Amino acid sequence: MTVTETATLLGLHRDAAYDAVHRGDLPSIRIGRKILIPTAKLATMLGLPYAPEERAE
Repeated sequence: MTVTETATLLGLHRDAAYDAVHRGDLPSIRIGRKILIPTAKLATMLGLPYAPEERAE
């Protein structure tokens, strides 16, 4: 999930979410210039159960 999507989900301003990523408060991975938030780690951090969606092919 992108940082912007995560910010929306958590009710944060986009800049606050990026600040949290840079501080290490939000788990993230960088792929090239893109920063992504792993949904499983975010769910664990928030104490939520994580069940990945089934994708239709």
